[in-house]
Amino acid sequence: MAEPTGLPYRPSVAAGEWVVVSGQIGLRDGALVADFAGEVDQVIANLSAQLAAHGLGLEHVVKTTCFLVDFAQFGEFNERYAAAFPEPRPARSSIQVSALPLEARVEIEAWAFTG
Repeated sequence: MAEPTGLPYRPSVAAGEWVVVSGQIGLRDGALVADFAGEVDQVIANLSAQLAAHGLGLEHVVKTTCFLVDFAQFGEFNERYAAAFPEPRPARSSIQVSALPLEARVEIEAWAFTG
């Protein structure tokens, strides 16, 4: 499975009963989605696609790490995140960073358990 950014890493990897999904950004057709809400939705869609490649869905995710460039957008991010992830939601860390690859505003990495 090729990484859509062309950077030297795998977008997801299975390791025993775990699937680790590298940080996903809001790329669609090679470009970032323009508006923040759409970018968050695309990040989650890209994460879902990586999980689906392993026969999994968002319900299998047990831990996410979320990176945002601007915590002023955390409320909007949180609403979209909560709408996408089913109960019981995964454990989560959220971190504000100074920059993300390709000028993304949000990135999510995830660990999913297959057992």
